[in-house]
This record gives sequence, structure tokens and C-alpha cells, in this order.
Amino acid sequence: MEKITIKTEVKGDINNVWEAWNNPTHIKNWYFASDDWQCTKAVNDFTEGGRFSYTLSAADNSESFDFEGTYTNIEPLKLIEFKLDDERLVQVEFKEYDGKVTIIETFESEEQNPIELQKTGWQAILDNFAKYFDSLSN
Repeated sequence: MEKITIKTEVKGDINNVWEAWNNPTHIKNWYFASDDWQCTKAVNDFTEGGRFSYTLSAADNSESFDFEGTYTNIEPLKLIEFKLDDERLVQVEFKEYDGKVTIIETFESEEQNPIELQKTGWQAILDNFAKYFDSLSN
């Protein structure tokens, strides 16, 4: 397994970024890689040992899958670590400075898809978060 790191930067307060990242109402609005997909369900027990489950569906309902895992470490406003149901580990760091927040996500690759495709897909979701968060402050 290879570790892949992606990042984005948003303008805003860390408390608002944290809320938009973790609240299921917000998650449904940004947790998908492209406009032809949607997040139709987001359940998030945001506690250490708690589980999350997001259902991602093609906009035309031709296919869907669940993205699920368990939180292993939460440091409020700084760090989220979780283990996906396929045993891969993910770390999300939040770094605030000068009215901006950098989000750095590191995840273990899977075997089914090329590394570049995985990186591109996860980055697209991160970019979608940035776009959604920006729309909240305008």
C-alpha cells in the first residue's frame, strides 16, 4: 500500500470549516467527486470509536456505493483519523493561519485502481469541499 497525500485551502474560521467537514447536513452537499454524482445519505457518529457511512450515487441512479469506516482518533479542530471498512487508514489534518485553513488528507491506496486515479478522485472531493465551503461564506 502506498500513502497518498492531497490538500486544499479554504478561507474561513476553523470552527466553521470543522462544522462543514463533519456535519451530515453539510457532508451531503460536498462529499462527491463530480456533478454527475451525489451523496444521498450521510450518517456520522463523530466520536472516537464512532462510525460514519456515506452513500454515493450516480445522479442518474445507475450505480451507488457506501463509503464507511470507524474513527480512531479525533483532536478537535486539528486532526481526524479513521479506518475504512477495507482496513485502510486515513488521516485528515486541519491547519489554521491568517484566516485560512489548510486541509491535508493522507490515505492508504487500494489495489483495484491506479494510484493516479485514486489521487485524482480524492482530490476532486476535497476540491468540492472547498467550493462548497466558499459558497457558504458568499
